[in-house]
Amino acid sequence: MTYQINKPASKEDGQMEIKITKQQYNSLLKRREISFETEHTLTKGTPSRLEIRRTLAEMLKTNPEAVYVQKIETKAGTMLAVGEANAYDSVEQAKLVEPKYIIVRNQPKEKKEAAEKPEAPKPPEKAEKPAKKEGQEK
Repeated sequence: MTYQINKPASKEDGQMEIKITKQQYNSLLKRREISFETEHTLTKGTPSRLEIRRTLAEMLKTNPEAVYVQKIETKAGTMLAVGEANAYDSVEQAKLVEPKYIIVRNQPKEKKEAAEKPEAPKPPEKAEKPAKKEGQEK
């Protein structure tokens, strides 16, 4: 299955083509496990996870929040990237099964920064040691 999506005009009117090479349904985890290839000769670089996530969601006619890109790898010397993704039946199932670091990687940059930097609790203040009295030695 081949799908083309036009990128915004701000990126030199490039196109990205995604081809699903392998797809199987895992009924235990309630997800579709997908292997894909994307040719990005006109975009001049590996497409972001968000772009691929949106495109795969359109292709599979599902919610983009239920699609998670596991990995994207550009083959050396080519403009061809291969990757793996999971498309879940529901967003709740995705959040149950997907590892936390994959969920964070698939979020927009603003959300990613907020998720990675929660306010650290302040260390407890140390109690002051009592002053030694003159004449007492250990």
